Amino acid sequence: MVSSLWLRRNPRLMHIGAKQLLASLAVRAAPFALAVLSLGTAQAFIPAAAGQVAQSTPPPSVFVHTSDAGLTSPVAKKPVVALTPEMRGDIFMAEKRFREAAEMYQENSKGSAVMLNKAGIAYHQMLQLNVAEKYYRMSLRVDPKYSEAVNNLGTIYYAKKSYRRAINQYKKALRINPESGSIWSNLAMGYFSRNDEVHAQEALQMALKLDPEVFEHRSTQGVLLQERSVGERSKFHYYLAHTYAKAGRIDLALQYIRKALEEGFKERKKLQEDPAFAEMRELPEFKELLASEPRVL
Repeated sequence: MVSSLWLRRNPRLMHIGAKQLLASLAVRAAPFALAVLSLGTAQAFIPAAAGQVAQSTPPPSVFVHTSDAGLTSPVAKKPVVALTPEMRGDIFMAEKRFREAAEMYQENSKGSAVMLNKAGIAYHQMLQLNVAEKYYRMSLRVDPKYSEAVNNLGTIYYAKKSYRRAINQYKKALRINPESGSIWSNLAMGYFSRNDEVHAQEALQMALKLDPEVFEHRSTQGVLLQERSVGERSKFHYYLAHTYAKAGRIDLALQYIRKALEEGFKERKKLQEDPAFAEMRELPEFKELLASEPRVL
């Protein structure tokens, strides 16, 4: 019922019929209809004028704000990615669970050169060199042009101190993939281990040209092994410092000079005379390194 008090305050409505009254109310109520919200779905309930059916009219979406209604936006679920055997093996490698990784790659190789090569790397990490070599060769029987397996076979020769065979294997890998900074770095290590400093420097420079961070990579994952062991580490780090200095990488040059000195590098005169270090000699850090007597590790 329409309040009699409201009618008394609007005396002109006392003399109109019910239909006219409803129509009048509809007109008055229309401006406020958009204020009626129903839990996130805005609807305007407008009383019907005479002879019409009442309808609900949704307002423009700009009026709907989930925060205003006390609701939170639905969070889209991320699609579930099914792990392949290779991915599971890679996870084991990242966790240094090399035995599980090797078994995962082996059992699911199905004639895949990549999976056989990865099985070899897992055994290589466990220092089972003969087993690793077996899997590298199996990988190459599937794909003789697989440069990563060719390189990895070279690291087996290197680990067994057969440096000439290692060098030949790295060269073979580079004929297939000449743009690999990691293989060039392995070739440099091979030359250095044979005291061929000229060719070692050339290979180092090529490695850094192709990949400026080639000697900073640290990972147990992937398909290609990069050799890290070397006999005369102090001398090798001196040559790395020399190469970085020529490339303008002063920060890394200083880092490897420090490493060379900590590992017992004695030829400090080279640091003072080598033209590669000319632009560094006035740096406080360089002078400090030359003046220091670092504890030999």
